[in-house]
Order: sequence, then structure tokens, then C-alpha cells
Amino acid sequence: MDMHIVIFTDLDGTLLSYDNCSFEEALDALELVKQERIPLVLCSSKSRGEIELYRERLANTDPFISENGGGIYIPDGYFKKSPDVGVGHDNGYRVITIGQSYSELRDGLRRLREMGFRVKGFGDMTVEEIASLTGLNPEEARLSKERDFDEPFIIEDGEDEERLRAAVISVGLNFTLGRHYHLMGESDKGKAVRILTELYRKEFGDIRTIAIGDSPNDIPMLETVDIPVVVQKPGGIYDNRIVIPELVRADGIGPEGWRKVIMKLIGNFQDK
Repeated sequence: MDMHIVIFTDLDGTLLSYDNCSFEEALDALELVKQERIPLVLCSSKSRGEIELYRERLANTDPFISENGGGIYIPDGYFKKSPDVGVGHDNGYRVITIGQSYSELRDGLRRLREMGFRVKGFGDMTVEEIASLTGLNPEEARLSKERDFDEPFIIEDGEDEERLRAAVISVGLNFTLGRHYHLMGESDKGKAVRILTELYRKEFGDIRTIAIGDSPNDIPMLETVDIPVVVQKPGGIYDNRIVIPELVRADGIGPEGWRKVIMKLIGNFQDK
């Protein structure tokens, strides 16, 4: 294939199914991506440790983006034309940090509670509580607590989301919504995708970028790429908060939609 394609993908509810975090329904498309040597960048709200588990299961060796754009991890030597990219080096990765420190986010959550908001972060929960809340197995729940740039949290029923958003901004932070609420600094998936896109462009020249998501926290990523794709949520619905020009709506829930749209898009590029 003459055209260089780069795929950025969310995990939960997109490449992974909602009910059991399986990517089995997408296997045909994943195999085609490997055959065509298309970079597949996992871009998730998950922690570094959680994403590394899925990189191993997927046999993925490309860069990845953790915690809603808080950190970019690039395997050593991956970019031949930008070998020293990144401000840090950590266990085989060059690391680009965008997000605010976890300690600052925990302090922000404490300040919100002092303002009367009933919020509870992953840092306040046991592994067992997180497993019960998320459906993760104990190992993944443990890894989900090892945060660097983003604090998932829940709010008590009856809290006003807009009032909470204003309070979050007043303490110098932001929040977004994926499967859960996430407290964060100035980072987002779009900023991280733009940085990696420029690195891929420097490496390959002309590239075409695809991003696939399902929730509001994916909007900055979807707005950044050439071909934004949204998959269906359980029940066969699309998140109506995702309103982007030329948005492609995949015909299928989670990994089923992922498979269909990737097979079609790569086929279109091959025909050209």
C-alpha cells in the first residue's frame, strides 16, 4: 500500500466489548492491520499498566497514549528520524508527558469534596471496589489504580454535572466522560494524537489518519484526524454528544463495528 495509514483507537467499548473486554470480534481486521503494517496506536483512559496488558495480548509494538492523553509512550528506536523524541526515558520507552501530576489531581478531588461535592476517586477505592464497579478482573483493577495523569471518579446521584464542571474549572482542572468521569489537567486525547501524527508525518511523509471511539472523551481525538469514526454502544445507538463534520458511523457495536469499518476503509485505500 502506497498510502501510509495510522490508526488511533480507543479501547473500552470500541476495540474491546462492553461486557467482557474481548476484541475477538475484531480479529479479522486486526490481522489485516498487521499484514498491511499499519501502526495501531492504543489511545485510552486506561493506565499504562492496563494498556501494556492489551498491547501484549494484541502483540502490538506501536506507541500508545495513556489516561486520556496524559502520557505518550514510544518504544525505544521506534521513530528512526526522531530517535530521541520525548522528555523522559522509562523502561524501554521514550515518554512525552502532557498531563498534570496525579498528586495534583488527588488534591483537586479533595478540594471538590470540601466544596460539598460527593465525589469518590479510584484512589479512594479498594481493588475490590473498583472490580465491582467496572467489571475488571482483580489484576486489571489493581493496575487501574496505578494512575499518573488522570483520576477516574464517580459522583453521587443527584449531583448537577454542570455545577460540578464549573467547580472543577475553578480549581484549575478539567474533567471528561468515558465509561466513568475523569479528572484531569490540560491534556486530552487530541493533543497527544497531534504530537504522534507529526512524528509519523516526519517518518513517512504523507499519511492518512483514522481514529475510532465511542464516548465524549474521544471527541478531541476524533476532531484531530482525517477520518473520525464512532462505533455503536450497546443497544445499537451512537452517542449523540459526538457531533463532528464528516463523522463515519460504523455499523456495529464496539469491536463488531470496529472490524467492519476498518475492513472497509483499508479496502478503499487498497483500491486507490
